[in-house]
Parts: sequence; structure tokens; C-alpha cells
Amino acid sequence: MAPLKFCANLSWLFTELPDFSQRMYAAASAGFQAVEAGWLYDSDLQELQRAREATGVEVILINTPPGNVKGGDLGLGAVPGREAEFRQGLDLALKYARALHCKRIHLMAGRVPAGSHRREVNEEMEDIFVENLSYAADILSKVGDLFCPTSQQDGPRETGFLQKDSGTEKVECISAAILEKVGKPNIKLQMDIFHWQIMDGNLTQNIHKYLPIIGHVQMAQVPGRNEPNSAGELNYSYLFTTLENLHYQGYVGCEYRPLGSTKEGLGWMEDYGKTSK
Repeated sequence: MAPLKFCANLSWLFTELPDFSQRMYAAASAGFQAVEAGWLYDSDLQELQRAREATGVEVILINTPPGNVKGGDLGLGAVPGREAEFRQGLDLALKYARALHCKRIHLMAGRVPAGSHRREVNEEMEDIFVENLSYAADILSKVGDLFCPTSQQDGPRETGFLQKDSGTEKVECISAAILEKVGKPNIKLQMDIFHWQIMDGNLTQNIHKYLPIIGHVQMAQVPGRNEPNSAGELNYSYLFTTLENLHYQGYVGCEYRPLGSTKEGLGWMEDYGKTSK
């Protein structure tokens, strides 16, 4: 039973440092062999390349551009009327992925437009997402895996379009159905344990059921989105063991908000290393 591998999400960790390249050095110094990031498109690509080469860390995952964040965007993959912008963002993500030897791109779906009738918009957004995922899968087939998210929820203001009104359809099932519609082998599901717990719970059964189509895992404690060993709802010792027992081979992204400095909050990694030996 191989121990899990963890990668530092540079959009959440080491934010004491202003530049992503600096955070990459800090992650390597802290013992991370891999990193991931949300949106690093304001960073100088050559600086990022130099940092990656100097540290030897692997870049595991980047997100597609979010769109107009100030205007409320959080991804464009399923947003009606924004298909051209999504494709432009995809081109930019591909440029960074190739330069950083990153083989995974998270395709951000987006939010339900404010004031819209959720059920009608859900259907339209799902159709658009399937179309955009199919397009992306063909364009990026030489890069590696792409990810369909279950949601972009981080509290009530950020509810993702995949959550139905009725509450009778599980978020993961909806995402799995979208993957089935797309039918491309390089489209996989991203399991963000933080979001899955908030939106559906039932983590043990969901992990067992959906792990075959999961390409990447991210984690944070609920509800504060802090370190996995911080106070909260989730027993990460149990969840890590579950993933180990199911022979999950990928990285687990540390997409959490440190309670203090990033380095001070990494004690959980040392504890995990002791228990996994």
C-alpha cells in the first residue's frame, strides 16, 4: 500500500510570498515534490519555467482562466454566450501547460447567472459544457487529462451550476453523466473533498463509487477550508487511508487556507508520513 503524494496549491499556500515563482521555491523547500495552481496567468511565464527547472518540482494542474472575476465569473466552460472567450482562455491555458510540462488542466464550468431560473439555465449550461468539453478534449488530447468539476462552491454566493434545485440528484452523478455524454477518455472527474462534503456528504461511498473516473483529488477541512488536521467535520486520517486502500496513484492537491503561516501549518504532513510508514 503506497503512501499518498501531496502537491501544494500555490494559489492557497505560501501566499506570504507575492509571486508564484517564489511560492514554487518555498514549496520545494518545504518538501513538496509537486505543485498546482488556480490562475497564474498574471505571472511571467519564463520566471515560472526557471523556477520549475531550478526546483525540480512537477506542475500537476492548472485551471483555465476564470473570466471577469470582478464581474462575478468563476470559469466559462458552461456559461451561455461565452464560448469564444472560453476557447481563448483554453488556448492560454494550453500555452502555460506546455511551457510548464503540466499534463492536467481543470476546465472551470462557471456560475449560474444571477437572477436566472436555475432549472432552465442548468439544462442550457449542461449542453454548452458538454460541447466545450468535447472541443477541449480534442484540442488538448496531447496534453493529458482534463477535469470536469463538480461545482465551484465556497459558500452560498458561489454555488455551481451542477447543483440541482430538487436536491434529488447527486452532484457527482450529474458530473459523471456529463462525462458519459462527452465520451472522451482524457476527460476525468476532479474530486474536491471539501466541496463534495458540503454538497453531498456520503464521502466513503462516493469515493468507492467514483474513483475509477477520478483523475485528481483536492482537499481541505470543512467548514473553514483550513489544514486537514484543523478542527472540522472530516477525519482525514480515515479518508487518506481509504484512498490508499483503493490504490489511488495521483496527487492530492492541498487547496486549503492556512490558519497561520503556510510552513507552520504543515505539521500534518509530518504526522501523515509517520503513520504511512
